[in-house]
Amino acid sequence: MTTRPFDGPEYRRLLDAARRSLERTGGSLDGSISVASPTDTERKAIIGITGQYREGGASRLTVRLSDLDAAVAEATGSGLAELLAALFGGPLRDRPAERDRLAAGVDECVRLLDDSYLSTFEWFSSWVAGLRADGTLTRLVNASDIGVVLQAINVLEAMDGREAPVLLQALAAEVTGDTKALSHPSVLSSLVLRALALRLGRPRPLSAEDRRDLWDQFDVVVDDLASRVLVLGLPAIGDGLGEWLTSAAHRGIPFYVTLQQLVAMPVSVGESVVYVCENPAVLRAAAGSLGALSRPLICTEGRPSTAFHRLASAVVADDGELRYHGDFDWPGISIAASVMSRHGAVPWRFGSADYLAGVRASGESVSLSGPPLETPWDPALSATMTETGQVVYEESVTGALLADLRG
Repeated sequence: MTTRPFDGPEYRRLLDAARRSLERTGGSLDGSISVASPTDTERKAIIGITGQYREGGASRLTVRLSDLDAAVAEATGSGLAELLAALFGGPLRDRPAERDRLAAGVDECVRLLDDSYLSTFEWFSSWVAGLRADGTLTRLVNASDIGVVLQAINVLEAMDGREAPVLLQALAAEVTGDTKALSHPSVLSSLVLRALALRLGRPRPLSAEDRRDLWDQFDVVVDDLASRVLVLGLPAIGDGLGEWLTSAAHRGIPFYVTLQQLVAMPVSVGESVVYVCENPAVLRAAAGSLGALSRPLICTEGRPSTAFHRLASAVVADDGELRYHGDFDWPGISIAASVMSRHGAVPWRFGSADYLAGVRASGESVSLSGPPLETPWDPALSATMTETGQVVYEESVTGALLADLRG
């Protein structure tokens, strides 16, 4: 169709406003549009459309859409919508219809979610409600990606009631046919982890450690070779790994255990008490000064790995007790709290009196940083650390720890 004379610059802002209005209302011509601070050529163009004189210098000129449509029809033989499509390179959007289709798509997605037997669980219902409330379902429907939501349901159903550990890549391949489908930062991985966090009543995982730990809670192994735990003096029962641990304990040699070994060669740990430290320097000192005489000691090496959690669970499963010590700083307190909460560990020289003794003994002056944390095993510890404001690293109290480890 011909677009003349409306392809001139004097009509551009008026037609832009018309396009926005028609798209917003689904093509209605009932309203009006306006041009702010019109130029003289724009003023004359609007006079030509409306047939009404407009004074120069007006701050805003308004045109009824029906008048504009009539003027376009008279000049081009087509309506306003056809002119706008020709000028702007495509048909106008019908935003109300789009919203209706999107809402219907979201409703259909929720219906599919509710068809799962998991919908009888409160955590699942909360997950679905959260996805709808924050716009996640809307974005996925808008991107024609409802399939990923259905895959998330399939993953959650496949994990529910699974009795044996499974590699993350194997789970992904089993459900989706793609070994990498559940790897971070895929949409599918985010959806599933969000549901699992709700199931445990935990916040969404933010770090790689948080994600690995959350998967591990459901016996899904992220990286069975990279995840490892450092051990000293911990004999165990079991073919392969149990024999290696026992041999290393007899020789007083530190031994790294991978998650792959723990999964492939499960062990039974018959020790009644197993000590846990945060820093490998403590374990190294125990190996150097005590060797085979050291009591069983395992090291988290900072934030615990999945391998650590699996070995700690084996200790507790055999009625063993974990005794925990770490750095007297807020990250160390966080690690201690997680180990105590998850495995029922008890503090090992990790109370307020031990902290004050460490402050006097260390001679260091490193200030605490970050927000204080609660210490439920000894409420006075948090208050004392906050008041004192000093870090006590585990290495600085190694002597006292070694005294307990001497067997």
